[in-house]
Amino acid sequence: MLRYLLSRLGQSLILLLLVSCIGFMVLNLAPGGPLSQFALSPGMTQEQIDKIAAQMGLDRPLVMQYLDWLWHMVRGDWGTSYRDGQSVLAVIGSHLFATLLLMGTATTISISLGAAIGIFSAVRRGSIFDHTFTVLAMIALSIPTFWFGLVAIYIFSLNLGWLPAGNMYTVGDGSVLDYVRHLILPASVLALVDVAIWSRYMRTSTLTVISQDFVRTARAKGLTRRRVLLRHVVGNSLVPMVTLAGLQLPMVLGGALVTETVFTWPGMGRLFLDSLGYSDYPVVMGLLMTSALLVLVGNLAADMIVALIDPRIRLN
Repeated sequence: MLRYLLSRLGQSLILLLLVSCIGFMVLNLAPGGPLSQFALSPGMTQEQIDKIAAQMGLDRPLVMQYLDWLWHMVRGDWGTSYRDGQSVLAVIGSHLFATLLLMGTATTISISLGAAIGIFSAVRRGSIFDHTFTVLAMIALSIPTFWFGLVAIYIFSLNLGWLPAGNMYTVGDGSVLDYVRHLILPASVLALVDVAIWSRYMRTSTLTVISQDFVRTARAKGLTRRRVLLRHVVGNSLVPMVTLAGLQLPMVLGGALVTETVFTWPGMGRLFLDSLGYSDYPVVMGLLMTSALLVLVGNLAADMIVALIDPRIRLN
């Protein structure tokens, strides 16, 4: 297990290095570049732009810029935001909690509800319930996240007035209930597609386990259907879901970007779009590395959990 863990950590470091290299090159080779914001300022001359480029170290070869950025990042200095002069780590840190709260809530809802629907659909295979949720899952997978978010705002905020249309809290309130009210809509919208995905995965996994010999043996021994389901089927059906949970992280992060924009949620997704529009490349690179790190840690944790809960798996 230790050897496997060290091997995965080494692979993760190599992947992070590749992500940083590709991301840095793509951002700096894109049209405009980080100096485009200065070029649009009235009265800005080319001489002044060249001076700013020299002060920011942007007049050096791109490879040298990357190596300098990488060296500072490894030392804990992720750079300074072009927009407000704050540390990149401080900027990301001020938005990280909001994203983790939204993702954590949405993931909890999607896994819990999706797993329950999937198990019941598998047990009641071919029933009205199974067919109904199959159709609903296909519809949910076909709906763009931003469209469903706008519809949810129109119905529950503008028409009914039950829930806030955006932001994370009401200025001057900040109570737990206020946070929960603001969280319901974006978390539900973000979880919608994942519920459909999880229910399909869980249904397939449960049907596979039900057809196994050890389940038929348990039934032949006289165990009740409920006991067979709870003791033998559910636990074994959830094992593949742990691995899939790690693989779903990139999709959740991508969905969070759209959801945070629609609901003006002050998380990393909204910060990414704002920073990209402002050509604030140090913050964009910091967000890229943070997202990559979250995905790699999630996948590694999923593999470790699977190895612990499933005795049939041996990681050497």
